[in-house]
Amino acid sequence: MYNKYFPENEYHTPADHKRSVWDILSLGGSAYFKIRFLKFVLQNRKFALNGVYDTARWALSSYEIFKFVENCGGKFHITGFEHVDAVKDEPVVFISNHMSTLETMIFPCLIAPVKEVTFVVKDKLITSKVFGPIMRARDPIAVGRNDSRKDLMTVLNEGKEKLARGTSVIIFPQSTRILNFIPEEFNSLGVKLAQKNGVKIVPMAIKTDFWENGKLVKDLGIARRKKPIYITFGEPMEVKGPGKEEHQFVVDFIQEHLEKWSNSHQQ
Repeated sequence: MYNKYFPENEYHTPADHKRSVWDILSLGGSAYFKIRFLKFVLQNRKFALNGVYDTARWALSSYEIFKFVENCGGKFHITGFEHVDAVKDEPVVFISNHMSTLETMIFPCLIAPVKEVTFVVKDKLITSKVFGPIMRARDPIAVGRNDSRKDLMTVLNEGKEKLARGTSVIIFPQSTRILNFIPEEFNSLGVKLAQKNGVKIVPMAIKTDFWENGKLVKDLGIARRKKPIYITFGEPMEVKGPGKEEHQFVVDFIQEHLEKWSNSHQQ
């Protein structure tokens, strides 16, 4: 697999990986984590405003945040890279549950070195003074999350254009970030997009409650250093017929992994 950051099919943070001195000196507090992350954001915002935030820079900045999370006590367990490699020459739709800011920051270094990719995001991120320039530089699909019919048409129309030019799409079918996975709130928009354009889906399951949502600013939460981080890619699937079976497969894939990870952490 050609991913200079993750050359193997799986990655696990070494058990003896040491936290940074600054994180240790923070005594587990949130100030260092928030300030350092904000510094990354402002740096990348500057790149975006200067027109130099291309795919390579995006992947690198994502990997820098990945290492930062590790240095703050994050323990990653990532599997299934071979499934990304299997579709490196074709656009696909990645479908994932959504738990925290972490996956938005980390997914680029897991996928972008292998294939062009973008996100479906809330339109508020596009207009944000801080995050806006960064998000706009990556040409995402922006939806309002208030009108499901309008969002459907936006994703189908803009998604068609991006897939046609070889850019894969990452979609979080939930309306917002939540810790508890609720199947009834996990829509089939990603499957519909893939079905309409004759491309495969790649299911993803994540457990990223290491990065807690902030109370005042949602993206600036605190790090729960005792919670391991799990990310897995599933096998690429063709969407046959209306896609109901494939959608149910993705839901089951996420539920089964979340249950397994929760049980493993409790032992």
